[in-house]
Amino acid sequence: MSALSSAAAGSLWTSRRRLLAALAGGVPDRVPINTYELAGRNSLDWYNQQPSYRGLMDYLRAHTDCITNWNPRPATDRYTCEERFLCSDYPVEIESRTETDGQFQRTTRICHTPGGELRSVSQTAMDVYTTWQVEHWCKNTADVDKALSVPYEPARYDASDLPRVQAELGEQGLVMASVGDPAYLAAELMSFQEYMMWAFEETDHFARTVAVIAGRVMENLRRQLDCCVLDLYRIVGPEYFTAPYLPPAMFRRFVVPHVTEMTRLIHARGGKVRLHCHGKMAQVLDMILETGCDGIDPCEPPPDGDIELDEVKRRCQARGVSVWGNIELKLLEQAAPGQVRAEVHKIMDQAKAGGGFVLMPTAAPISLELSPRTEANYKALIDAGIEFGKY
Repeated sequence: MSALSSAAAGSLWTSRRRLLAALAGGVPDRVPINTYELAGRNSLDWYNQQPSYRGLMDYLRAHTDCITNWNPRPATDRYTCEERFLCSDYPVEIESRTETDGQFQRTTRICHTPGGELRSVSQTAMDVYTTWQVEHWCKNTADVDKALSVPYEPARYDASDLPRVQAELGEQGLVMASVGDPAYLAAELMSFQEYMMWAFEETDHFARTVAVIAGRVMENLRRQLDCCVLDLYRIVGPEYFTAPYLPPAMFRRFVVPHVTEMTRLIHARGGKVRLHCHGKMAQVLDMILETGCDGIDPCEPPPDGDIELDEVKRRCQARGVSVWGNIELKLLEQAAPGQVRAEVHKIMDQAKAGGGFVLMPTAAPISLELSPRTEANYKALIDAGIEFGKY
């Protein structure tokens, strides 16, 4: 191919095409660079509304491959809390009270289920973009039974905002929804410690709960796909069932069947699937690949993970599964730009060959004020990704 022909071919590589090629295990013009939850092309996204992030968001809009995180809204105005209760649109009564304590806002919610009252408490801080769950809905299996007493009414969805999202994105990336797997949604009813005791000591009860939630998740997913089919679906939650928390047998029992069913349904409707699993996944990686997912993230390196990226890539590439990762947020927040550049170079050596790889951080900043160090390191990540990512 002539130099002119090569240049012409290269000009055809939009971010959308580049990401889809990598997602399919192919080789684009360069390794796509995605900044995870820093979604530059959704004007309503939190990061795009913060003055301290403006310079960085402009930079990543110019140089990275965007994924807009977006889910259709609940098609109802009956909620008195932020989200539907246990995957059901049934109009259960939920009281909500928010109080300010110094720099924190604490919200207490009381759910009046047919089986009895449940309480949850969450907390936010003025200068941090996250929510801490102080008290979960359920403290024991009796509370779980109360939660399950809420009748299931299938979810309804409103995709009226999707044309705006797609227009803002154009050919500069993909639209991705996040959906929880049934075992994760069951585990989230309790605190992490109480959930592990529940899964270990009352496994049959836990299994029944997961089965009930799985039926709801699949029906809701069908209805969500009837409403609109997006480019990509991120299934979250499998990390709750990895080492050192639970043995691999529980991952196989509670995660694999349901994630596989979700993936098949999404594929049948024309979408792609990326499985999100933090932490140590060496013992469950082959099981993850069995689900039929198209990609995995964020593939954290040791010691937070327990498997090197080149080994993840080797095993995934053999199954045609793409790899997304694995720059850790703590590096971007604490290191110097030269260290970030060196890490990107190392990562490219581990995972670039043969395509099917997307360079991506493992998390996103949550501080209201973006530090100059973090901004400089994100720009170093992007610059090095472009330099070392060419095929």
